[in-house]
Amino acid sequence: MSCPDVTMQGRHVVDPETIEYMTRNEADMAFKRRVRTIFEFVNPSDDMRILDLPCGRGFYLRMFRHVSDCELVGADLDWRVVKTAKQELKALPQIQISRASIYDMPYPPNCFDAVILSEVLEHIDDDVRGLKEAYRVLKPGGALAVTVPNANYPLFWDPINKILERLFNWHISSGPLAGLWANHVRLYTDSQLRAAVDEAGFLIEDERYMTQHCFPFIHNLVYGLGKPLLESKMLPQSMHSLADRHDFQTTGSRFNPVKLGVSLFNAFDRKNSHNEGPDRATVNLAIKGRKPHD
Repeated sequence: MSCPDVTMQGRHVVDPETIEYMTRNEADMAFKRRVRTIFEFVNPSDDMRILDLPCGRGFYLRMFRHVSDCELVGADLDWRVVKTAKQELKALPQIQISRASIYDMPYPPNCFDAVILSEVLEHIDDDVRGLKEAYRVLKPGGALAVTVPNANYPLFWDPINKILERLFNWHISSGPLAGLWANHVRLYTDSQLRAAVDEAGFLIEDERYMTQHCFPFIHNLVYGLGKPLLESKMLPQSMHSLADRHDFQTTGSRFNPVKLGVSLFNAFDRKNSHNEGPDRATVNLAIKGRKPHD
């Protein structure tokens, strides 16, 4: 499968086929839908300056660089993660990565055309404070792209915590069985997310409810089992390349265990739409905000 490259006056039309190319080996169906949503919300062009915080190992940064020549800035609070991202992306141009807190970004006001806050607000105590800092560094008219875990998540995504919540109003927040709640301060309802973004001063332009149907225990399988194996380099190279989000060039044999697993997960994912709508149990909520013009 070849990657489309559609460009109009510096703006790259990142269509679903492009996203499919970059995420075709992805085992986390919810991540695939987050990628597509982030690209739709940001809509990169070559003259933009975009911040991804936290950038993690730099997956979004690599994908944005693949389709655009925009200036990219990544930041993360964890020095080890920053070091890994720099190593993974060192061959790519116009990407700056640094250590930074969402509460105190080392950037001047009004300097970014878009800010990506994907899967971060649920980790911090004061989400509105973090959003206000994103507002500060955005240019007037700039776009904010946010994704968070949905408090109304599907039973099959994390059966252990879903059952614990229903029976005991309790959940596992750390360790291999933490599931969707791993190291999270909160999950979000749509009204809670909307209120936080609104309080920070943003105009809300779009909302998404993503990934309802899923393979049972997929979060535990992908992150509780698969991620530690990948990061410890215990997988054979043929499996490691397919499982690594930085390596979306590798095709691999159709009999590769990673590819077989992805095919199985895709069979469940085909029932999902890109936006399930409110009142549906979904893995993620997403919201697009806009900083008003002065």
